[in-house]
Amino acid sequence: MIIEFSHSQMDLIPTKIIALARNYTAHAEEMGGAVPQEPTLFLKPPSSLIGNGGVVILPSVSQRVDYEVELAVIMKTQCSHVSSDQALNHVLGYSILVDVTARDIQAEAKKKGISWAKAKGFDTFAPLGPKIVPSDALDPHECDIWLQVNGDVKQKGNTRDMIFPVETLIAHISTIMTLSPMDIIATGTPEGVGPMQDGDTIEAGIEGIGTLTFTAQRGGP
Repeated sequence: MIIEFSHSQMDLIPTKIIALARNYTAHAEEMGGAVPQEPTLFLKPPSSLIGNGGVVILPSVSQRVDYEVELAVIMKTQCSHVSSDQALNHVLGYSILVDVTARDIQAEAKKKGISWAKAKGFDTFAPLGPKIVPSDALDPHECDIWLQVNGDVKQKGNTRDMIFPVETLIAHISTIMTLSPMDIIATGTPEGVGPMQDGDTIEAGIEGIGTLTFTAQRGGP
């Protein structure tokens, strides 16, 4: 069954959102980082989620807020220390998540060697949608992925270019923390990340899932 949800009907409540840094080689290079030897994880709070048609609030404390389109994995069953060959059996389905990042705040955190939690964790910093496609209806290893701002394509890639595929990510994460039903794994972004401006319309798409649409609006703390 395909699950659709909008900003006004957002009822997906994960215990956590686990996100991947630098899971596409070209993105690692554009960010000036080395290609990781194992998955590099960070967390986003569930309070950052908004649905399709929502508004991302660009906080006044940041002068650059970036988009990062990602394949989202939605977990179906609890798992811990699962093997990679069994990992996909625990997946409910797939969706689109945009990992919104206050890039200037993140850059300052990197300089100080502190957590990215502030840069990644503002309310509205995780648009998700427009639906969850069942795991048996999508091959996560071969999907075109793209993002456009005001009609101009900014990101374009394919999930086959992931450094660590979905089953590897699930197996690795499950050795660290138990994955629970409805938990979300954001699997990393291809190259082309960039800033959003007040009034921008962002459309993020993945082949076989559809298009997630939201707008950016200046405001907040």
